[in-house]
Amino acid sequence: MTLILGIALALGCALTTNLGFIYKHRGACQAPAVDFRHPVICARQLFSTRLFALGMLIACGSWVFHIAAMSLVPLSVVQCVLAGGIVMLAIMAERVYAACVGRRQWAGLAMTALGLIMLGVSLPPDHDAHSRFSVPGMIVFEAVLIVMGTLLILGPRIGAPRQHHGVMFGAASGILFGVSDISIKALTGIVGAHGLLGLASPWLVVTVAASIIAFFSSAKGLQDGEAVPVIAVTSTAANVSGIVGGLVVFGDPFPTSGVGIAFQAVAFVLVIVAAWFTPAPTRAAGLITA
Repeated sequence: MTLILGIALALGCALTTNLGFIYKHRGACQAPAVDFRHPVICARQLFSTRLFALGMLIACGSWVFHIAAMSLVPLSVVQCVLAGGIVMLAIMAERVYAACVGRRQWAGLAMTALGLIMLGVSLPPDHDAHSRFSVPGMIVFEAVLIVMGTLLILGPRIGAPRQHHGVMFGAASGILFGVSDISIKALTGIVGAHGLLGLASPWLVVTVAASIIAFFSSAKGLQDGEAVPVIAVTSTAANVSGIVGGLVVFGDPFPTSGVGIAFQAVAFVLVIVAAWFTPAPTRAAGLITA
């Protein structure tokens, strides 16, 4: 029952995350260009647009779903379910914005559904939250992600092609959201063991700092790039970071038999490939505008 509830919460998070992103894109396009040197002014300008504020409100709801899901099931399972949100994005683009979703996108939907079914069937009986982690391993893994995100943010300043700026900022924000997710996962275990005193952990600082930088990077990416490709790459980067973090940092479980290991590995690969295989319909980007 805990596993089912955790997956249901993750699906709710996936749906609300993409809905929030769509509203944030429309609002970000109405605001002045994001300037990392003036974060307070930029934040005020972004939130002054009604659609961006609404998108952030929806995103806060998805964040609650996300934390609740991470407190119930392994991080890699949560992120794998969230990867299906990219397929939801394609469906929303077609149904809400009359975008054309081709056979490639629907193939991604089929792969995601199959991957999630295989994942649920292959999981071992132990489905606890798996919040225990190695501090040195956590530091190294988070540091690697932070360096990757920083390099992507700096990419446009060091000569990256203009047409790639939106996607680069989106990827950077996704990686930094992954940093935040992994830190939050650690905090759920620390708070569970020590109560509210656990919030004095330095991982809370990492969570807040990564979230703030990811917020501005995401807004900049939505301004510089087409909506759905940027949202898709943001989600993919966050999902992959979270899945790998769950396995590497928290030791999320794998089956013990060879068949089970192969079955679950194929499940993860299917969902991750589906996230890449289902890019945004190009017509959707033009429709999701202010």
